[in-house]
Amino acid sequence: MAEALNIPKHSIFHWSSADSSKDFVVHNPATGGILTTVRGGDAATTNAAIDASSKAFDNWKQRSLADRGQILLNCSAALETHKQELTNLLCAENGKPALDAALDVAFIVQVFGFFGSLVDKLPGQFHDRGVVYSSIIREPLGVCAGILPFNWPPIHAGGKIAPCLAAGNTIIIKPGEQAPLTVMRIVEILQTVLPKGVVQAVPGAGAEVAQLLTESPAVKMISLTGSTAAGAAVAKTASKLVKRTALELGGKNAFIVFDDCDMDRAVKGALEGAFFNKGEACTAASRLLVHEKVYDEFVNRLAAAVRRLRVGNGFDKATHVGPVVSKQQQERVNSYIALGSEEGAKIAAQADLPSDPLLKDGYFVAPTLFRDVVRTMRIAQEEIFGPVATVCSFSSEAEAVSVVNESRYGLVAAVWSKDIEKALRVSRQVDTGIVFINNYFRSGLGLPHGGSKESGYGREHYIETLNEWSTIKYIQMPSGLGQVPAWRSVKDVFDDE
Repeated sequence: MAEALNIPKHSIFHWSSADSSKDFVVHNPATGGILTTVRGGDAATTNAAIDASSKAFDNWKQRSLADRGQILLNCSAALETHKQELTNLLCAENGKPALDAALDVAFIVQVFGFFGSLVDKLPGQFHDRGVVYSSIIREPLGVCAGILPFNWPPIHAGGKIAPCLAAGNTIIIKPGEQAPLTVMRIVEILQTVLPKGVVQAVPGAGAEVAQLLTESPAVKMISLTGSTAAGAAVAKTASKLVKRTALELGGKNAFIVFDDCDMDRAVKGALEGAFFNKGEACTAASRLLVHEKVYDEFVNRLAAAVRRLRVGNGFDKATHVGPVVSKQQQERVNSYIALGSEEGAKIAAQADLPSDPLLKDGYFVAPTLFRDVVRTMRIAQEEIFGPVATVCSFSSEAEAVSVVNESRYGLVAAVWSKDIEKALRVSRQVDTGIVFINNYFRSGLGLPHGGSKESGYGREHYIETLNEWSTIKYIQMPSGLGQVPAWRSVKDVFDDE
């Protein structure tokens, strides 16, 4: 596999350390085999990357909005020419089906086009205050850092790099260690278009590189997508330097099914919401809340669908659900499945694991649906981040809203009902950043992606995302239409001359 994809046995990048102790292995999750050994960065190379970004910032921030916009459009075109290469890399290191990986790669092409097209069209503000004119402008922050997870590398990379550069900043990316190759290649492609030092990437295992970026006074903003624990640690460190952060964190997302729903559509939506991307998604609909009147019907129909899911190698076009990203993740998700049974929940359905002997060491987890789940169970409260869904029942609208809001997370909720007034009423009462009504379509370029509570703060993929990556300034000047007001003591002092 590695040879077919032209992946070297040892992957050394521009900001890799000279120290071989920084090596870490990237596996093919479908087989458990080694794709490559990556040499990570260290303090010296990370600080050198920060210095290079600082030097590049002075020139990049002076570029006109139109100039930066055109360069981002050129980045989009460059990524477009490498779509198949990036799709294959992503499938190989992450395990997701190639057809799904292609959608991820298409998104980063689109997100560069989106921000490239709009950055020079944003209206400025001018205020006529009589004796003074005031203009309000936005300015870049400086060197920024993006810390990424493993589940959607192109989407997370594009969601940070494109608006960051559009706003006039430079950026250093730290990819997820389990699947860094796609992001490293994306950065290499972008570097063929962008001025030197504007975008860079430093790979690394563990927290070292991210910690160095967060602690550096020269880095003015950290944008992290990852676990709530990782986000809290970054926010704590960044706060000591009064550094800006944007955090897109975990989720335990509720999928509310009322008894007046379109059952066919609701079951299909639940299957997609819970098991798309192997459930390795902060937006996964892993907590299904179903009205008691239709509980058995819904569970039985969804269970039948779960059993039909095909688990296998992502390069097999017949595959619906690929392996989770790592052995550690496989063990973690399987431990939650065991915990669910221990807590008294019943397994309503599991899909079959692949029988191909070539995949016997792959990191596969059987897509699992639990029924008879009590909302206080850990499997109903904690983010599992795998192909596991729980089904609880409720008896009233008020109870459903209460169950949603008692979660420490607040990213996504879905409401399924033919009564649009009820659906809208519930959508206003649930404390989440996103609500889907009678759908679970998560590709929201141009719409604000983000949550509340322990799901973090900040919004991505949206026109106002540019505000996350910039600061505001107002400039004032005399209008010539009258005397500018002044401190009365100034007049007294100068009248005495």
